[in-house]
Amino acid sequence: MEATSLLRLLSVTSLLSCTTDQARLTLSPSSSQFFEDDSLSLSCEEDDSSAGWTLRRNTTRETRTQCGADWGTSAGSPCKISYVLPWDSGVYWCESREGATSQSINITVSGGAVILQSPVLPVMEGENITLICRTQTSSDLPADFYKHDSLIGTGPTGHMTIKADEGVYRCNIRGHGESPPSWISVTGTPTTTAPPTTAAPPELTTVSSAAPPPAPSPLQQVFPVVRYLVVFCPYVISTVLMVSLYRHRPTDNSLHVSMATPRSNRAKEGLAEEQDDEARVSAESDP
Repeated sequence: MEATSLLRLLSVTSLLSCTTDQARLTLSPSSSQFFEDDSLSLSCEEDDSSAGWTLRRNTTRETRTQCGADWGTSAGSPCKISYVLPWDSGVYWCESREGATSQSINITVSGGAVILQSPVLPVMEGENITLICRTQTSSDLPADFYKHDSLIGTGPTGHMTIKADEGVYRCNIRGHGESPPSWISVTGTPTTTAPPTTAAPPELTTVSSAAPPPAPSPLQQVFPVVRYLVVFCPYVISTVLMVSLYRHRPTDNSLHVSMATPRSNRAKEGLAEEQDDEARVSAESDP
């Protein structure tokens, strides 16, 4: 638990550090974890020697302390620590007189029986890296490797090669113990040229890329019905009325009949009057 808290502190401090390409911090041997009483050396590889680069560190006990003055021995470069102790765990970086800083690195010193040797500097995402789980006396014992507390594999000889993926790693050797957690940083995805691919026919591409039409809203569904009622119903009604009026209008034959009927009646009436007159004349002439 204490080691995890320390790792988080170191990671946050590392992220807050300003970086520059004017100096590069190197560590020998290159590992993020060391056993107590191991020795190591750090160097600021300078592009500009006049900048006056100084090696500094942050630990749980001190902040921005300088190599040579507060810890380690330095005759210019490198800075050497002959016997590292757990309180030497922290963030290390190079800093110029103007305040520019190099890439920082995290170092963990373990008082336990197992450490995990992993890249101390950021690596390219997806690059092959080798994790080594070791004791103070051996580096070829079977070990289990974990990322974020999930088992990712077992190395029969304590070694495991993986694709670099940023996160917290640790290892365990049965019968010996577990290593402290170690943070592996990545710098990005390597650029690769994709192999040429055969383009799909235009019609297939069009069909596959076309999105399905949206479902019509209730208003859109009602609108055609309303349009039909407004436009077509008056037309149908007017047509029915016109047909009905046409069927009931007087025809020419009925008009002729109605016009001819009064004439025939008048003729009959005239004939009857003539017959009456003849009858009266006949009656008067008889004795």
